[in-house]
Amino acid sequence: MWDAGRVTPEDLKHLRRARDLIDRDYAQPLDVPAMARTALMSPAHFARQFRVVYGETPYSYLMTRRIERAKALLRRGDLSVTEVCMAVGATSLGSFSTRFTELVGESPSAYRARNHGDLAPIPACWAKLVTRPSRNKEAQVNPAR
Repeated sequence: MWDAGRVTPEDLKHLRRARDLIDRDYAQPLDVPAMARTALMSPAHFARQFRVVYGETPYSYLMTRRIERAKALLRRGDLSVTEVCMAVGATSLGSFSTRFTELVGESPSAYRARNHGDLAPIPACWAKLVTRPSRNKEAQVNPAR
């Protein structure tokens, strides 16, 4: 996805810093201007370059991280959907539920109610990879292989 002609190695370093911020602080209020400041870029330039390098917008990447963490919390079953929504940094239950359903294919309530016992013997790092939400379902790992 990286187009070396459009993104300099220095820009790539700064974009990684912003991606690391998203990965680390996904539950905090983050917006494109804050992420762009971390990358030492203007918001518009940052958004364009992030999409070139990572194949999705910064906001989409942030929401994927939040949904990924929400899935892990919902599998535990000890928090309500609303509590999970707030724990991952979403401010609107409706938007959270819509995005969750879009990426996962079922509502957060349905996902929480489902039996996740088949993932219990799988190491957490592998379970994260297998259950990672994906808008286009590309790069999904097939556990049957």
